[in-house]
Amino acid sequence: MTQVVEILQYRLKAGSGERFHTIMQEHSVPLHNQAGLVVLEYGLSLHASDAYYLMRLFDGVDEMEQVLHHFYHSSAWRAGPRAEIVALIEESHRVVLPYKNGTLPLVD
Repeated sequence: MTQVVEILQYRLKAGSGERFHTIMQEHSVPLHNQAGLVVLEYGLSLHASDAYYLMRLFDGVDEMEQVLHHFYHSSAWRAGPRAEIVALIEESHRVVLPYKNGTLPLVD
């Protein structure tokens, strides 16, 4: 089975980058960890103070969809950081890539 990496990119409301990062550090990522999700990396983008990314690792696309469904429907997420996180996001994009042998695909 090929593992996959999900990369989420967010364009945040103006001036909210630092607040979003604090919520991620103090609430969202710990909640991910408690739920057994693997967060590879997250943070503010180097190109803009209100651009953000989150990278997560899964054992496959089907597993990813099941785990995320369970996570986003949990009371811990819904009663936790969900409302504040969603309120700060203007736009989001998602890409899912294969993660073979512990690396992302490279162009030859």
